[in-house]
Amino acid sequence: MDTKEPALAIAKILLETKAVQISPTQPFRWASGWLSPIYCDNRVTLSYPAYRTFIRQQLAHRISSEWGRCDLITGVATAGIPQGVLVAEQLGLPFAYVRTKAKDHGTKSLVEGRVEPGSRTVLIEDLISTGSSSLQAAETLRQAGCEVLGVLSVFTYGFPVAARRFEEAGFRLLSLCSYPELLESAVDNFYLSAEELNSLESWRNQPETWDPVATNS
Repeated sequence: MDTKEPALAIAKILLETKAVQISPTQPFRWASGWLSPIYCDNRVTLSYPAYRTFIRQQLAHRISSEWGRCDLITGVATAGIPQGVLVAEQLGLPFAYVRTKAKDHGTKSLVEGRVEPGSRTVLIEDLISTGSSSLQAAETLRQAGCEVLGVLSVFTYGFPVAARRFEEAGFRLLSLCSYPELLESAVDNFYLSAEELNSLESWRNQPETWDPVATNS
């Protein structure tokens, strides 16, 4: 299946809506402490009906083409919930979501919604960085008796650490749009200069030690 054209279309959407912001000279600081020339919040796309529809259609199409019919769509709280609900509605499937931690009252559930043991599910996430939250959610579903066919995200940075973690945990990871495709679209649509492109490529290779001053000097 040719995924390049829709990937570049989604990259353009992320840039146009400023769901992705690029700032090589004034980087963002992530919760992990990493400095980053890029910040991604795909929830912004939910405010644009036409773009929201396109992303929903691409997620649903990818599920159908890669896994066929599944029993349940699940989402990672919180950003994977709206995307997951939209996809479940299009496919006519039940939906449930996984909390990052159990609620401290009532049933103290980690999984919200009806999940039957043996259900074949695809887990929806909006963004994959190191993969920690998605893998935690996938493992929770596995322990609940689900067969997790895979994790499907709107965007991935493509860090080697994430690929390694998914492989070790035995979960398949697919994304509609990757970091190289985002950069390609950013250059093609004049969001990035050649110098800035070099800085963003350098960061992706060594995000823990990336130095914006050294890179741009």
